[in-house]
Amino acid sequence: MLNGFRRLRNFFANRSDDTPAARPPARQHNIFEAAAVYVAGRAEDDQQQIDEATTWVSPEALSFGVSELACRAIIVLARERDESPQTVARSLLGLPAA
Repeated sequence: MLNGFRRLRNFFANRSDDTPAARPPARQHNIFEAAAVYVAGRAEDDQQQIDEATTWVSPEALSFGVSELACRAIIVLARERDESPQTVARSLLGLPAA
């Protein structure tokens, strides 16, 4: 028993306080978060935000996320306006009605 206490005391006595703390792993961003930041950056003309979002995921994943965001936005706007998604999309892009 006494030997166990000695080992424990020696363990803590030999421990250095300047041991670097383990860094938590970098936060992973998902494709939808990257797409939201990227599109918001484009809308606000914030190049730093755009550049940051492009480093979070692959270009293909970002493209998919932006496409999904566009689809969801068109659906919401179409419901709010009581119009078809095609009408809303064409209107947002300044295209004539089909």
